[in-house]
Amino acid sequence: MAVSVKKNDAAFEAWQLATDLMFGERPPRVPAISAEFGMSPMALKMLHGLEPGAEKPMSALADSVGCDASNITGITDRLESRELIERRDNPLDRRVKLIALTTQGARLREQMLERLYRPPDAIAGLSRDDQRTLRDVLRRAAGKEQ
Repeated sequence: MAVSVKKNDAAFEAWQLATDLMFGERPPRVPAISAEFGMSPMALKMLHGLEPGAEKPMSALADSVGCDASNITGITDRLESRELIERRDNPLDRRVKLIALTTQGARLREQMLERLYRPPDAIAGLSRDDQRTLRDVLRRAAGKEQ
């Protein structure tokens, strides 16, 4: 069920500010970081969605990156050729291919996430109290309260 939000609501303004902060970065974060690692933004998003030691069906990866299942094959091929991921047979269904990070892929993913999660100056420059408050509110919004 969608919550009704009007243009002048605090929720609207909060999301607008978060979006402006993200889109206002120069250079834009995701394309810049993916280029640093020699991959497309969609490949970066795919690696982001893979946890070390876990397997995901290709269809689930396509859903998580927001692309058609037919497009995920090309991304998978490129990452597999770099030995960052591997395809595995699903023992429960031969038609389904599972994708897993290789050791090399897990290392690269860790480096990539370190860059991706490095806060922009606008957040790093806030006081520690403001940073904690922002973190706590975003945790609640993301359903990741601790």
